[in-house]
This record gives sequence, C-alpha cells and structure tokens, in this order.
Amino acid sequence: MSHAVSPLAPKSNPTLPAIEGVRFATAEAGIKYKGRTDVLLAAFDEGTTVAGVFTTSKCPSAPVDWCRANLAGGKARALVVNSGNANAFTGRRGVETVTITADIAARAVGCAPSEVFLASTGVIGEPLDPTKFEGVLAETMTRVAAGPYLDAAKAIMTTDTFAKVATRTIEIDGVAATVNGIAKGAGMIAPDMATMLSFLFTDLAIAPAALQAIVSAGVVDSYNATTIDGDTSTSDTVIAFATAKTAARGLAPIETADDPRLPAVAAAFDAVMLDLAKLVARDGEGARKFVTITVEGAVSKASARRIAMSIANSPLVKTAIAGEDANWGRVVMAVGKAGEPADRDRLAIWFGDVRVAVEGERDPAYSEAAASAHMKNDEIEIRVEIGLGEASDTVYTCDLTKDYVAINGDYRS
Repeated sequence: MSHAVSPLAPKSNPTLPAIEGVRFATAEAGIKYKGRTDVLLAAFDEGTTVAGVFTTSKCPSAPVDWCRANLAGGKARALVVNSGNANAFTGRRGVETVTITADIAARAVGCAPSEVFLASTGVIGEPLDPTKFEGVLAETMTRVAAGPYLDAAKAIMTTDTFAKVATRTIEIDGVAATVNGIAKGAGMIAPDMATMLSFLFTDLAIAPAALQAIVSAGVVDSYNATTIDGDTSTSDTVIAFATAKTAARGLAPIETADDPRLPAVAAAFDAVMLDLAKLVARDGEGARKFVTITVEGAVSKASARRIAMSIANSPLVKTAIAGEDANWGRVVMAVGKAGEPADRDRLAIWFGDVRVAVEGERDPAYSEAAASAHMKNDEIEIRVEIGLGEASDTVYTCDLTKDYVAINGDYRS
C-alpha cells in the first residue's frame, strides 16, 4: 500500500556531501515490497569506529541483539539494512538469519562478520529468509559509491512517505569535517531510545567511547523527545560510524569524552539528530499537523518530559488537534494524569501565543477565535507552565487522524 506524501514533508532536501571512507548502494531484494529498493549496503574503510543506542523494548529484534554484541569491538566495516521485515520475534530462525546475513555481507565487503552491523524494519513475527541477501549483497558491493544519500534513505523506508536526511559541516582546528544522517520512521514511534532506524556518518577520528558519549547524550532531546503513537518498536537502532579520515588532514583523533573539542562535534551530531527526529514526527502516519509541546516550571527535566509526553501521547489531545479544536481541557486532563507534581491553581496553558488558561481557570481574556486560528496552522505549539520549579522540556509529535487507523488497519494485508 502506498501513501501520499505527507503535507508536512520538507519542500526540499539538503544535499549531503560525500564523506571519505563511506560508500553505499541499494538493491531490490523483494523482501516485501515490489518495484522498490529494500536493501541498503554501506561499506566503510578500515579504521572506522562505531557507537550505537538501541530500543529499550524487552522483545528486541535479532539484529538489535547482533549489533549490541558487536559494539564492544568498536570497529565497523559494513552496514546492512533491510525494510519490509523486522526479523523480530522470530526465535532461533531470526538468530540464524542475522548470522548468515552477516557472513554474506562480510564476504562481499571483505571483513569479519563481527565488523558487520545489521538493522531490519517492517513486519514483526514473520521469518526473514536470509537467502534473499545471497548474491544481492555481492552484486550491490560492485556498485557502492559516496552518494546520493537520498537513495540510501529511500531504501530503508516502510510506511514513510518521504526520505529523511540531514547534514552539518563544522570546522575544528582549521579542518573541515562533516556529519551526515539518514533515518526512517513514521509509526510505532515512542521514546526510550530512538524509536526508529537512524544512521550517522562522519569523517572525524573519534574513539568508540567518545563517540558513544555523543550518541547516548544526543538521543535524549532528539529521537527520545519524539512520539507518534506511544509505541516503542522492537527494532529501534541508532548507529554512528566515524571513518577517521580527518586524521590524515591534520586533525588529531578525539580519544576521550572530556576532549575540549568534543562539544563542537556533539553540537553537530545533536543538530543532525534533531533534524531527523522532527522529520519523523512530520511523517507520522496520517499526520496533518506537526506539534511542539513545551512544559515549563516543572520540578525537574524528567518531570517536565513525563508531563509533555502525557500530553503528546493522549489520543484525546491528538484528535482535538486533528479536528483543529482548541480543546485545552484535554491538555489539563493529560497534565493531571501524568503522575507528576502539578498544582491545578498554578497551571497556565498556551496554544501558540494565545493564553487559554491561567491560575486554574480559563483566561479572562481568552479569545476562542484567536486560539482556533492557531489550530488551523500546519505547525501547532502547545506550552504549559506548571508553576512549581525551574525545569523545562520540549517534545515533538503529530495529530491523530483517520488515516493513521487506515494505515495500521491494513499494514500486513
């Protein structure tokens, strides 16, 4: 089933520059979809380091287990991603599939299976036939090139309606470096790890532990601040690959997490991850509104996050937004049920610049017309002042439409 491109899709995509040491190509393996690419093979030069963060689901997919085990080695030479089948909840067959797939990829690229990283996305519970990769990966390896990244992003889509890419270029000690990222995700998106697949690439020389520090911190206010439906996937994976090519251009490697150059690098990674996270929210299944929810005056950031997520994941709030209804009573409900410190009589709520409620009741100057006008926008902002502390947090979501039900009602058919 194909879906019209989200009305919230960006009007144009950034051009991602080539990153020395990264080459990739895509292929059609016919895993689920006909007439479209569904496999991505990326090959990395020797010396590439790796770090990653994965789903908190207690039912992780076989590829997630495989990647977690291989992260300890800190080295990567290949990445294989397929769409159409998540290879999750597939028992021993799933384990066999990742082992066979990694062997096939290792032969194609010329590396050890432990240097191969795998990710799968799609239907849960259906066995994934590893022979789909036999021959395909070897042939794909003959076509690898430094771009275009948009092709890579398209090959990993499932119900996504557009490819998701982002980039930043930074200069450190006079040496230019690049961070590129691709992502997929449109449903089964909730935080506690990056509820989707995302792959980050840089030419910087960064030791695995320092790279891990960047990725672990970076997911908190990007992918983990994004929710579409409150459902955490079995397959969520974010992996970063650093090819170390800047070392030859005179930039000393970043060896530790307390390196003074790390904040500038982290800022570039953070910006790429936030761009991608927002694109995921913009492509929420059936979405017509991109929603930013900010909670201020909470007792802690963690408390603000839980309150914001309570609002973002409320079907009643999300359907009101879909109906362009400034129903702030549902926001009050979501704050109250979050289980976090809140005081009814200190609460204030804004839709856009319109304060709709203050000090435990409707704002005396409330304008229904002004609030309704904001709800007609493609981008909706909801702000809540708790009035108990200094902490704040922001999360990103979308509305809940009839199309979400239709897309997920026939996902396997």
